Order: sequence, then structure tokens, then C-alpha cells
Amino acid sequence: MILVTGSIVAKPDCVDQALAVSLEHVRRSRTEPGCISHNVSRDAENPLRLVFVEEWQDQAALMTHFGVAGSRAFIAALQPLVAEAPKMQVFSATPVKID
Repeated sequence: MILVTGSIVAKPDCVDQALAVSLEHVRRSRTEPGCISHNVSRDAENPLRLVFVEEWQDQAALMTHFGVAGSRAFIAALQPLVAEAPKMQVFSATPVKID
């Protein structure tokens, strides 16, 4: 499984628009092959920060996701709305069963 975490900090007057664009992207991404989950949340301590958590079946599915027109459009739409560069980390993860 591939785990992706990321965040953006929106400009104060753009946070609602950034959240709407992000929700549209998340909902579209959930329909893609190999997407296990894709979520966006507002940071409880910094309401201008949106946090993304994604799970993908494998790296091939994630790379396909990065290449679809909708993902590229999301990045383009988000760029004028953010106050600083987006952050993203990608991890190869193995679920651990806790008894």
C-alpha cells in the first residue's frame, strides 16, 4: 500500500475556495482505480491549513493518479489560492495488525 500525506496553507481570503476545490479533487480521486481512500480535513489548530491523507493500492495507481487531467487541473486551480508551497510525502506502508 502507498500512503500519501500532504498539506496546503490557503491565503486567508481563499480558504473556502481552496476547500471546495480540494473536496472536488478528493471526491473525483476516490473513483480512480487503485484508490483505497482519499481525504481532506481542515487543521483544528490552523484553519487555513488543509491536510490530505490518501491510501493507494500500489505505486502504479498513484502514478496514474498524478497523470490524470483532473489531478493536473487541481494543482493549477490550487496554486493561486495558497500562501506557501504545498507539502507532500509518499510512503510505502504495510498495515500492522494490533491485537
